[in-house]
Amino acid sequence: MNLHKVTKIAALIIAVLSLVFLALVMANGDGNNESWISALIYLSYVILFACVAIVLIYVLKNLFTHKDTLKRTLITLGILAGVLVISYVVADGSDVYNVKKELLVSGSSSKWVSTGLNMTYILGTVALGSLFFFMFKNAKK
Repeated sequence: MNLHKVTKIAALIIAVLSLVFLALVMANGDGNNESWISALIYLSYVILFACVAIVLIYVLKNLFTHKDTLKRTLITLGILAGVLVISYVVADGSDVYNVKKELLVSGSSSKWVSTGLNMTYILGTVALGSLFFFMFKNAKK
């Protein structure tokens, strides 16, 4: 049995379980659904982790079978790591205080938030720059 059939069967089982839980929750219409809601939340966690695991398995399998794809992926991750380092270096790491001079956010937390913002600004600028570059390049043709 190939993997496609296994995933189809697993999806069918999950769909049937979801319908059973939905029917049980709807049948218990007196408003006391807390026990079923927690069971549905745990089922959602299990389904989410199973989906993430399956996606990671397929991605890693595809990366290691195609060496050129692995090389491009590692180059892209290296570029992202470089942008992260640049963003961290230029980030402001000062403490944040409120009006009463009470510490709200420590310097390290402030530095990581600033790093995330700087990284967003850098990647957004690169994305917009490449968008306009290729738009004008294609307009010349």
